[in-house]
Amino acid sequence: MSNSSYPEISQDLSFAKIEEQILQFWEKNRVFAHSVSSKTDNGEFVSYDGPPFANGLPHYGHLLTGFIKDTVARYQTMLGKKVERRFGWDCHGLPAEMYTEKILKISGKEAIKNFGIDKFNAECKKSVLLFSSEWEYYVTRQGRWVDFHNDYKTMDLSFMESVIWAFRELYKKGLIYESVKVVPYSWACQTPLSNFETRLDNAYREKKSKSVTVAFELEGDLFGDGKTSYLLAWTTTPWTLPSNMMLGISKHVVYTRVEKDGKYYISSKASNKEVAGIIVPNELLVGKRYKPLFEFFAHEKENGAFVVQYADFVTDEDGTGIVHIAPGFGEEDFELAKQHGITVVCPVDDGGRFTSEVAQFAGRHVFETNEDIILILKEKKQLIKIEEYIHSYPHCWRTDTPLIYKVVPSWYLCVSKIKERMLELNEGINWIPSHLKEGLVGKWLENAKDWAISRNRFWGTPVPIWKSTDPSYPRVDVYGSITELEKDFGVKITDLHRPFIDTLTRKNPDDPTGKSSMVRVESVLDCWFESGSMPFAQVHYPFENKEWFEKNFPSDFITEYVAQTRGWFYTLMVLSVALFDSVPFKNCLAHGVILDKDGKKLSKRLNNYKDPKELFDEYGADALRFLMLSSSVMNGGTLLIDKGGEIIKDVVRLLLKPLYSAYNFFATYANYHSICTLHGMGESTNLLDKYIFSEYIVFSRKMRNALDGYHIQSACKNVLSFIDTLNNWYIRRSRERFVAGERQAFEVLYFVLSEVLKIIAPLLPMTAEKIWMALHNDKSTSIHLERYPEAKTLPEDEEIIQTMQLAREICNTALSIRNKNTVRIRQPLRHLEVIGRVSPTFMENTELLSILKDEANVKCITFKESDPQVRQSLKLNFPVLGRRYPQEVKHMINELKSGNWKSLPSGEVYLGNRLLKNDEYETSVVSEENDTGQIGSFCLAVRLNLKLDEELISEGRFRDIVRMIQQARKSAGLTIKEKVIIKIYAPAEYLITIGQFKSAITSSTYASQIIADRSNDFSNCSFVEDVSQEIKIGIMRENSTCGHSGN
Repeated sequence: MSNSSYPEISQDLSFAKIEEQILQFWEKNRVFAHSVSSKTDNGEFVSYDGPPFANGLPHYGHLLTGFIKDTVARYQTMLGKKVERRFGWDCHGLPAEMYTEKILKISGKEAIKNFGIDKFNAECKKSVLLFSSEWEYYVTRQGRWVDFHNDYKTMDLSFMESVIWAFRELYKKGLIYESVKVVPYSWACQTPLSNFETRLDNAYREKKSKSVTVAFELEGDLFGDGKTSYLLAWTTTPWTLPSNMMLGISKHVVYTRVEKDGKYYISSKASNKEVAGIIVPNELLVGKRYKPLFEFFAHEKENGAFVVQYADFVTDEDGTGIVHIAPGFGEEDFELAKQHGITVVCPVDDGGRFTSEVAQFAGRHVFETNEDIILILKEKKQLIKIEEYIHSYPHCWRTDTPLIYKVVPSWYLCVSKIKERMLELNEGINWIPSHLKEGLVGKWLENAKDWAISRNRFWGTPVPIWKSTDPSYPRVDVYGSITELEKDFGVKITDLHRPFIDTLTRKNPDDPTGKSSMVRVESVLDCWFESGSMPFAQVHYPFENKEWFEKNFPSDFITEYVAQTRGWFYTLMVLSVALFDSVPFKNCLAHGVILDKDGKKLSKRLNNYKDPKELFDEYGADALRFLMLSSSVMNGGTLLIDKGGEIIKDVVRLLLKPLYSAYNFFATYANYHSICTLHGMGESTNLLDKYIFSEYIVFSRKMRNALDGYHIQSACKNVLSFIDTLNNWYIRRSRERFVAGERQAFEVLYFVLSEVLKIIAPLLPMTAEKIWMALHNDKSTSIHLERYPEAKTLPEDEEIIQTMQLAREICNTALSIRNKNTVRIRQPLRHLEVIGRVSPTFMENTELLSILKDEANVKCITFKESDPQVRQSLKLNFPVLGRRYPQEVKHMINELKSGNWKSLPSGEVYLGNRLLKNDEYETSVVSEENDTGQIGSFCLAVRLNLKLDEELISEGRFRDIVRMIQQARKSAGLTIKEKVIIKIYAPAEYLITIGQFKSAITSSTYASQIIADRSNDFSNCSFVEDVSQEIKIGIMRENSTCGHSGN
């Protein structure tokens, strides 16, 4: 510590300017680089950075994730670990392709092929890092340390090589297969999606459809009476009816027939509630043939189509208990058709339009044909019912268009083979919040399906499979490295993207005719496959950094918002278990989402949020950071932010300003008394010193526990509580010691501030840095290069904490009584009485009672155990009692109602003859008197004597005058060293009070003279006034004069 003064930080705080200074300091001194390169003795801490797309600007959700990552990384760095923070960019996939299509004003795969795949991918490459510089600005401005210079991109050759290596490894393990299945299909993107992509964000949303009940005519005479019979089937997708191939019924549903106009209509009994029908045996229906609704695929009758079959998935909960089966557009329909050898027809093209197979609707989008199909059925008299149907329906996560389900050939990763192992390994992950393990995550893993990992697109890592062009000479080659490709194809590989990779062909080694070739399958890999490959692909494993990766995998920590449990977290889990038989991460924090004040998604279209830069400029990034980290969003909840950011003001008021205020208080008086070369706590016999040290020990231990367990919201609550204790109790109650220049008080406050700044540095990095630099007057050393304070092994003085907590509760209750009776705190009162059991050590502690009297502003404090106006109350914890004594709760209620309970001096409570345990009850005191308040946590009452006499009133006026003078000094911007002359204009009773307390007023306000007159001329003076009391107080520096020209 140098001998120079502690620089005060301006009261007109511009947090944005302070943060800009700190950012410049970090950059100039390469503090982040030093934090990574400094010698570490606790190994490495690895955290994965989920790569964002840079073809859009970051929003509040990105900032939240960044704040969490930065907080954890800073904390681990201060624990002595090496924490590299490499930024990554997601480059491939639908986001990039859809953006590029929009820019080029083209749409669909054919348009891209006509434009040229090479040119299209070149445009994709340009677009993916369009806003990279803006991302770097926002990430840096939020106070987050990351390495942008050594970043990774999923489009890098090294990254892509690791991805194809992973694919080949999975293929070798028998986990990759090709199949035709019905999958979620985005006609807008012209590609299939994986099942988990339909669960991202709000992919499911309400969709209004027209549901129809349709009559299918059975062939023959079902009941032998010459009447025609119809089966009624219900569907919400009329456009699939032209592709109907079967009808499904259940073995377990009861079916009935209803006759109308000489025809029989058959459906489930549950759907036929209005008319009592005759039961139809299920076995009578199964195997029966029916006439196709449309003629488009009527020829499939020869192949077994248009027959009623049992289907396990049919129920009578919705619809008619009879399901129309279109195998090309439903997963269960497809499996049923396969089971019975029925042809799967799919007359819908990549863009969601009917093909020529359905000539009547060819070229039209399927959704557009619903009305026409309904009209045709109506004309055929086979439309029984039509109604509006609102249901939750999956939409494309990139285009917001409703999906269809469509049969598509794809390459699959066989997740079902590793599902049980994933569930087993999931038990070892620390999920925050903890309920995710068995809840959202566990249930998702239990129902995991095989993953369709290929996409019929252009911009992505290629599926590294080459097939023979002649099925007579079948051969499949799967490549897992550039070396292998160069060896087989004889060319230098500098790019794995299409269309270059598509040009790699060679003769089929297994074809003796030499006519067939090995040609790559056209698909690219799902970009989620790349995201899941990130842990090893970012370091080009296994081609480089093999030892490092294997030593540091799985990662220590990962965080993203909760929907990634079905996205990135899930794909990481699948690939890590499949490739390495390991979890991908040890600890995972899944945070919630940020919405506007009305609970709506933040949207540019709705214009319901500010650019984060505006909030940084207005409140500072640390304020926004702490708001987010301290909210329920950290436990998977939601955080509502108003557009103006008013909610952030609470952080400024409750934390940032008190922090700066605590430092400025220290600096002001340390400079005034020329106190320097402070070393720390030392020994102190002062009660407040011992109390704040004990509170600090508890605080440091709580913070370690919270941050070690990634409970950041709890850590923030601890910070707010301790800063309130430091400012509003320790500093305020110790003020006179600082005014008097008591060195021990400075030693204690210097120690506590220094340690607390280190403790909160991960949560408030720029604020802590600024105050640390001022406190230590050494701008070359960063607080973030310091070691995090150890959780003290010294036992805190629990008695002191309890004692002081009781004292604070007594004062808070006294203040509450004052407020209820409109008696201001500066008005002294004669007597405070504490009613209830208080320990003798508390009542006999003269130092504590002196603090109590001064804080409560009373002349006398007394104690007594009971009072006729105050009664004790007992509240039972029935949930606990119900579990422990289920048969006796009723009896306990009767005992309580009859008042058959007692509280002993030892603190024990008996209900009847039963000794209650601490968690089974709460006791409190009750009083209806206006001058009495209750302290529930201590089962005590506080009574104030509110009667005033002239002596008390006069002392109250004295305190009001001193407060006004201090306010005038502050408004004038005076330092505490500057002596002033005070001029007072006031009613006679106040002038009398001034005469009585003149010496006390001058000494407490650093005044050399008090002028009391009736001139009311305060020109050229800084003054304050109390209009209600007709008081005006002006101050001027010594050797200045107050003019007489009027004000």
